[in-house]
Amino acid sequence: MARTKSNGSSDQSSANLGFEAKLWLAADKLRNNMDAAEYKHVVLGLIFLKYISDTFEEHRAKLVAGKGEYAGANPEDQDEYRAENVFWVPKEARWSHLQANAKQPAIGKTVDDAMVAIERDNSRLKGVLPKDYARPGLDKHRLGELIDLIGTIGLGDRENRSKDILGRVYEYFLTQFASAEGKNGGQFYTPNCVVRLLVEMLAPYKGRIYDPCCGSGGMFVQSEKFVEAHGGRLGDISIYGQESNATTRRLAVMNLALRGIEADFGPEHADSFRRDLHPDLRADYVLANPPFNDSDWFRKDDDVRWQYGVPPRGNANFAWVQHFIHHLAPRGMASFVLANGSMSSNQSGEGEIRRAIVEADLVDCMVAMPGQLFYSTQIPVCLWFLTRNKNDGKRRDRRKQTLFIDARKLGTLIDRVHRELTDADIQKIVAAYHAWRGEKGAGKYEDVAGFCKSVATAEIAAHGHVLTPGRYVGAEEIEDDGEPFEEKMTRLVAELNGQFAESARLEKAIRANLRGLGYGG
Repeated sequence: MARTKSNGSSDQSSANLGFEAKLWLAADKLRNNMDAAEYKHVVLGLIFLKYISDTFEEHRAKLVAGKGEYAGANPEDQDEYRAENVFWVPKEARWSHLQANAKQPAIGKTVDDAMVAIERDNSRLKGVLPKDYARPGLDKHRLGELIDLIGTIGLGDRENRSKDILGRVYEYFLTQFASAEGKNGGQFYTPNCVVRLLVEMLAPYKGRIYDPCCGSGGMFVQSEKFVEAHGGRLGDISIYGQESNATTRRLAVMNLALRGIEADFGPEHADSFRRDLHPDLRADYVLANPPFNDSDWFRKDDDVRWQYGVPPRGNANFAWVQHFIHHLAPRGMASFVLANGSMSSNQSGEGEIRRAIVEADLVDCMVAMPGQLFYSTQIPVCLWFLTRNKNDGKRRDRRKQTLFIDARKLGTLIDRVHRELTDADIQKIVAAYHAWRGEKGAGKYEDVAGFCKSVATAEIAAHGHVLTPGRYVGAEEIEDDGEPFEEKMTRLVAELNGQFAESARLEKAIRANLRGLGYGG
C-alpha cells in the first residue's frame, strides 16, 4: 500500500508573485541552442537535486541539534532519514558541493556522480535521475550558471521551506516545457486547470487513486493538494500509476518525490494494454488523460477488460474507457478526458459500446469543454464521469439519470492559442455537479438552460445514446427587458432607417471628395 506524507503546500509559499516566471526566463536564456525536450531533463533534474538536498539538510540540522524526539540521534544514520520519508543525500551529492564546483570544467561529471550516488543510496530513485550532464553537447559554463541560478531558490525563506517553493517552480517549469514542446508536451502534461476540475469533481478524500497513463503525475499531485486543502489526512490516500514512456515515468517519480508522496508505479515503464502492472487493483478513484484517438495501440481480442464490446483497432478511446471501468471498485468513480468524438461516434462498433455503458447506468456526468485548453491539440475535448453506484445512501438517488454540462463558453484566453478555466469557471461546474449529486452543503440543484440539465437514461436512448451535452441542455435563456415586441420593432426599424440615411450621407461625401481629387465620375 503506497502512502503519502505532507511536506507542506507550495501554494502557501511567500515567494513573490511572478517569481517562477522570472526564474524561467533566466533559465531559458541559458538554454542556448538546446532543444526544449532535452533541456527539460537538465533543468528539472537539477531542481530535484536541489530539493532533496534542502530537505536532507533541514532534517540533518534537527538531528545535529538533538532536541526533543531527536535527542541522541545520529546525523550519519541513514535510517534516521528514511524514517521521516527523507532521502539520504551523500556528501558528494549535496547542493553545497555542487555549487562549490559550479565553475569547474568538470561540473558535468560532478553532477552525474551526484545522481549516481543518490540512486545508489535510495532504492526508490534507482534508474530515475538524469545522468548525462557530462555529455559533450552540454555547455559546461552555462550548466554552472544554471546551478547558481537554481541555488537562489528558497534562500532566506525560513517560514516557508525552500522545498515548498521548489515544488511550485517544478510545476511551473513543467507547464512551460509543455508549451515550448507543443504537441509533444501533451505526452507528459495535462493543463493544471483541467486536472483541478477533474479532482474537484471527484473529491478524492480517502482511498486508492489510479492513473494508468499518468504522464508526469499531475493528477496525483493535485489529489494530494485537494486532500490537504480540505483538511483531510494525506495518509488516507494510496496512489497507483503506470506510464509507457520511460523518460516521462521518471518525471512522474521525481514530481511526486519532490512533494514527499509515495506511489506505486510498478517496477518499470509499460503499456497498460500490453502489460497491466496493477491487474488486481480495484480503485476508488480513476483520474486520467489518455492519448486522444490513438490508432497505434495493442489489442488482445479476448481481453477480460472488453466487458461492453471489443474496441476498434483504429481507435483506443473505448479501450481506455473499459480499462478504467475494469479497475473500479464497487463504489468507485472515474473522471477522464477524451476527444469529443467519443460522445457521438458510431464507427467500428463504438456506438454499441457507448450504448452498453449508458444502459449499465455507469455514466454520471458529461462535460463539454472549450477548445484551446491543451498544448498538444487545439481541438475541444470532453470530460467523462463514471460511477459504479449512483445510489450509495449518502447522496441523492440518481439511478438512470445523467447530468450534462455545456462549459464550451467558459475559459479565458491567456495568449493567442491557449485558454484557461478560471477559479470561478471551475467552481461553477463543480457546484452544479455536487448539487445534482446531493452532496452535503452543496445546495439545491436546478437545470440551467444552455448550461446544465439532468436527463433520464430513456431520453438518452431516444437520442441514439449520444452523450453530447449541447444536445440536451438547450439554448441559453435571453433575459426579457420588458419592452413590448411592437414597440421594440418600431424603435429598431427607426434606428435602422437612421443608420441607412447616415450611410448614404457618408457615401455622398466620400464620392465628392474623390471627385475633388480627380477620381471618380
